[in-house]
Amino acid sequence: MTTEEKIRILGDAINEGEKDKAVELLKDWSVQSGFKEIIFTVLEPMLIEWGKLWMQGKLSLAHGYLSGKVAEEFYMIASQSEEMLVADKKVKGTIVLGNIEDDFHPLGRRLVHIFAKSAGWNIIDLGNDVPAEIFIENAIKNQAGIIAVSAMMFTTAKNILKIRNELDSQLLSDKIKLAVGGAVFKLRPELVADVGGDGTADNAIDAPALFDSLISKVK
Repeated sequence: MTTEEKIRILGDAINEGEKDKAVELLKDWSVQSGFKEIIFTVLEPMLIEWGKLWMQGKLSLAHGYLSGKVAEEFYMIASQSEEMLVADKKVKGTIVLGNIEDDFHPLGRRLVHIFAKSAGWNIIDLGNDVPAEIFIENAIKNQAGIIAVSAMMFTTAKNILKIRNELDSQLLSDKIKLAVGGAVFKLRPELVADVGGDGTADNAIDAPALFDSLISKVK
């Protein structure tokens, strides 16, 4: 079966409202190819395409929600597999995580939480719609070296610049690094610099590697 056929079959299952079937398909394919292979070549491409359709108003809220639940459940399974777990469970540091002010799309944040925690990070998850000053307050209180912020749309991603301005004004930019992520950053890579981000990751699996890189730059 080709990758294109797998994406089509997965999409058909979700379109038909069969969440459990979709998750089982992903699990079965992972037995053959490994979790990372299926995530990178099947699940992520489908989610990106569906994300574009959703932003264009061509995908129903129900189907968008169901695709997110399938991804969340499968990522949870994948994160607990031997393939994905790290051997060294020593805590690497603390990350303050949340969706920026006015953003209410939790899937990406939840997936980053799962994989970063599995990779040995202590996560302070602030949830949705978090103002810049709350990120800063929690980072200082918890001695976090990284603030990780998620945004799905361009209109909300612009609010991340408030965090950068706060970090700069309080002379914290060397002590706390700013990681950004979400669908809009894949569509508009230049936005990372525009909002003052120190880096981004293409997906939740790559997020721990980004955090490793950023924490090495904290002074």
